[in-house]
Amino acid sequence: MFDRTFTTCAAIVFASAALAETLPPNPDDYVSPQLSVIDVGIICAQEIVGLNDAPGTVAGSTNIIKGEPDFISSARFVPAVLGVGFGVKSQAQSVLGIDSVTMTVTHPPMGADGTTVQVYGTAISGRGTSLTFYQFDYNYELVLGHWQMEASVDGEVIYRVGFDVVEPDAMPQLANACGFEDLLS
Repeated sequence: MFDRTFTTCAAIVFASAALAETLPPNPDDYVSPQLSVIDVGIICAQEIVGLNDAPGTVAGSTNIIKGEPDFISSARFVPAVLGVGFGVKSQAQSVLGIDSVTMTVTHPPMGADGTTVQVYGTAISGRGTSLTFYQFDYNYELVLGHWQMEASVDGEVIYRVGFDVVEPDAMPQLANACGFEDLLS
């Protein structure tokens, strides 16, 4: 009896540990089995080489950058500093990728209209990682509080991740990491 109970308890402990490793790190995070890779973090501003129309955003466009920058941190606390960005690198399980992805970014009220939701289109590659990020380019974007990025196709969530934007002095090492310390809000 003791051996069987011990074996059962040990199996439950090991199964729970394995399950915990597969669960998202934050309570509002979700990752679909359609993805083979997901990485979350903070980036420094990159050279903008073009713009995509994005009428569902406050700016009306999203940035196109050359290449894919490395994350400078995997922190979920983002300093409110111009030139700092945060987002997701993801890759689809299928080599065909995932097209017609709707990105929905929710955040505290910003801009003259107090916008709390911005929506734009993107895709997720199946042959390499795709970076989707939000970068602070304008002072009106520097709103503190909880932000969420969600990728979906026809209402089906592909991933959802959360970040908290904080005062620069709460994360001084990250606030200064991109060399924009003279622009601190």
